[in-house]
Amino acid sequence: MRVSIQTQPDGKLVIDPILEGRTIKTKRIDVTGCEGQALERDIIAAYIYGYDKMEFVSKRILSEQKQIIRKVCYKLIGPEIIEESSNCLVIQDLLNPNELPIKKGIHRMYLISSSMQKDAIRALKTIDHDLALDVSLRDDEVDRLYLLISKQFRSVLCGSKIPYPSETSIEEYHDFRMAASPLERIGDHSQRIANVASKLETPIQSDVMGGVEDLSVASMELVKQAIDALFNADTALANRVIDSDGILRDQAKDLDASILKLESHETMVYLRTVVDSLTRIGDYGKNIAEIAINSAINSK
Repeated sequence: MRVSIQTQPDGKLVIDPILEGRTIKTKRIDVTGCEGQALERDIIAAYIYGYDKMEFVSKRILSEQKQIIRKVCYKLIGPEIIEESSNCLVIQDLLNPNELPIKKGIHRMYLISSSMQKDAIRALKTIDHDLALDVSLRDDEVDRLYLLISKQFRSVLCGSKIPYPSETSIEEYHDFRMAASPLERIGDHSQRIANVASKLETPIQSDVMGGVEDLSVASMELVKQAIDALFNADTALANRVIDSDGILRDQAKDLDASILKLESHETMVYLRTVVDSLTRIGDYGKNIAEIAINSAINSK
């Protein structure tokens, strides 16, 4: 038997057998009586578990079930429907997970979620319902990357070779997977702000809107600095992000006071939702900064 020897970033050697052919992992799922979110969760679970092929069978697969399977395929990176009949539907993951290194995946998640937040605030300011809808749709891209990263990490834990082992150790893989969760939540909160923007019909009072923009810029900066700290193992920067949390909360508190003076109760409720989401985005930046410190301490 032939083997390969790879050097890890920490100097360890990983010895793996060189397999001539790769076995396709297949999962057979009986979808009889399985509908809605339960079917969605089964598909996503099988995807994250690492199955290359999923066979959905029943005496007769309902059209609603097929629609759910197609919708979930769109939400995932890799799976495509390769076979379909009245009693069987087969999807296969056509993506080589090694094609997207985890660091690039995390950076892509950051770029998309950051642009979502920026555009959601712009839609809020300009009452641009079309832009608000576009932001909401972009959240699917963040979710797709998050699920792919989760799949990659689980695969590594189960013994698969680390993609680009000279660049990323198993410990770093863990840390970047941890950072993916707050980035996914930032995308959710940007979508939440966009949903508010889609409901507004009249412009927001200029001084209040200015405060919202300032709070958004401050929270975005915290996340940016936290990501920089994670990629550069910069504990000093990460600590500055954590120490800035109180400043952001004071800023949000002052903005809340201005919002409570508005005449429109409906606008007041909407804007307090926006402030809550922006504050939480700052919190997620703090979470990433904490991950950055934990990750960097190993290299000191």
